[in-house]
Amino acid sequence: MNQKKLSDIQFSILDLALVLENKPIADSFNNGVDVAQHAERWGYKRYWLAEHHNMEGVASSATSILIGYIASQTSTLRIGSGGVMLPNHSPLMVAEQFGTLETLYPNRIDLGLGRAPGTDQLTAMALRRDQHSAMDFPKNVQELQMYFSSANKNAAVRSIPGEGLHIPIWILGSSTDSAYLAAALGLPYAFASHFAPAQIHQALAIYHQNFRPSEQLQKPYVIACVSAVVADTDEEAVKQATSFKRLYLSVIKGQREKLKPAIEPQEFKMNAAEEAALQQMITYSFIGGPEKVKKDMQLFLDKTQADEIMIATAAYDHAVRLHSYKLISDFKNQ
Repeated sequence: MNQKKLSDIQFSILDLALVLENKPIADSFNNGVDVAQHAERWGYKRYWLAEHHNMEGVASSATSILIGYIASQTSTLRIGSGGVMLPNHSPLMVAEQFGTLETLYPNRIDLGLGRAPGTDQLTAMALRRDQHSAMDFPKNVQELQMYFSSANKNAAVRSIPGEGLHIPIWILGSSTDSAYLAAALGLPYAFASHFAPAQIHQALAIYHQNFRPSEQLQKPYVIACVSAVVADTDEEAVKQATSFKRLYLSVIKGQREKLKPAIEPQEFKMNAAEEAALQQMITYSFIGGPEKVKKDMQLFLDKTQADEIMIATAAYDHAVRLHSYKLISDFKNQ
């Protein structure tokens, strides 16, 4: 197998629309536009937003609206969902929403689909989500494909707009279950190794071994999502990474916090069990100066042979986040 180099693959961005402590939610949206506009100039391939609900620190609940907002402020970057949590929605509604987006922004919209609720069970019920809807995920993906198909034009129920549009559907996963589905349907696969690294290698092996070509995709295609905080020096990156580490630790502890400012690393306190859980969760988080992160990211690419790396950078300071994405984009030119 030919080993891929970072300069050979595409880089993309995952935006969680994190809410900053002591800042208005509008800052998260406007900062996202600024990141997307810079990313477009720096050669990033796509910019995805992830659906979450009832989380004080995450403002991407109305995912399709945010996708439209970012798309309206950019011109070439592919904008999409990473993902829409399909069990929360009827396939017809998703087809109509993304059909509208694709009509407004032709050949720029991606539809990534996940089977989790993107929230707690109580909120899932408030979203009118049937308790068995996750089990219907494969069937609902195929129903969505039907609404996008030109062959559906004589059906009693149609998606207008949406019908006949070639909107790429992606299957998202954080375990092995969705790998089988993506392979069976011949769809591209995006793995959430930025927060669920444990099964990535097994899932990617399943996907490649079982892939069946489809009208959308002739050979397997994988995005691996990772976290990264890159700064001019290793020391500065470690300090700035305390923001996202504190956020992830709050998730582990069952809390829902906003993104906090960076602190000195020695001020970041946790017990042994918390540290072990955090280190497992952030296995594929790349923190350091450009030289260190480029080396570590290349080792990750060697292991996964991903076709694309999607990067989530949670930095409290907007300039720090922008600079991190700029330094990563330079990897393709080195």
